[in-house]
Amino acid sequence: MEIRYSTHPDHAKTFTTEELRKHYLVDELFVLGQIKLVYSMEDRTIIGGITPAEETISLQGYDEIKAKYFLERREVGIFNVGGKGKISVDGNSYEMENKDCLYIGLGKQELIFSSESVENPAKYYLFSAPAHKEYPTQHVAFKDVEGDQLGSLENANDRVIRRMIHLEGIQSCQVVMGMTQLNTGSVWNSMPTHTHNRRSEVYLYIDLDENARMFHLMGEPTETRHLVMKNEEAVISPPWSIHCGSATSNYTFIWAMAGENKTYTDMDAAPMDVLR
Repeated sequence: MEIRYSTHPDHAKTFTTEELRKHYLVDELFVLGQIKLVYSMEDRTIIGGITPAEETISLQGYDEIKAKYFLERREVGIFNVGGKGKISVDGNSYEMENKDCLYIGLGKQELIFSSESVENPAKYYLFSAPAHKEYPTQHVAFKDVEGDQLGSLENANDRVIRRMIHLEGIQSCQVVMGMTQLNTGSVWNSMPTHTHNRRSEVYLYIDLDENARMFHLMGEPTETRHLVMKNEEAVISPPWSIHCGSATSNYTFIWAMAGENKTYTDMDAAPMDVLR
């Protein structure tokens, strides 16, 4: 498990491109037959990728969190961004189609991940945060969430947003997760942009062509920086940072938040005229 420490905005202003990538970019998440986990000191979240091959993969406790089992003091939200698979939670199995979501609450001990096909393996993206209360394990199929149509093609942000783990959906202690799909011809996300000092956020970009690139904007509104990202890479946004961007084609991104509250609309707008 890799550890990423929190950064002060004054420190981030001094980062080179490579330092920005080292602190905030999470790449190579999905390696066949492996687990990759990144522990972020921003709200003590864990970002990870699990890609089972022929053998199942078990998510267990780690010395970095001093836990006998992974969810001893945590909860986790999981999206499958690959082929068909299955997750077993303390003996109960959940079929995971592409873009399905599974929430697993505090205290569940045996977490086993599998793929239906090695040629098209499941790719499980996980986002975990500390929990103080147990909530039931719940599965939601992508096909069952119609989503809300937002934006317009004229503004290059015609999109569908699906909220999975939130106040009016799957209940959790602090994890909030969902997915936004940009339609053909639209490339901008989260613009006009915002910050929220009460919680950190992570974006995972998917459905990008191999040769397409995402230009993700971050930093304080008056001190913006950017990261050039490719398909299936994630980026950590500290509470003081904006998080938005544009790509060379349309795409999908999974957003995940943890922190002070779970209200989806709790954000501090960054007006266009203050961006620098």
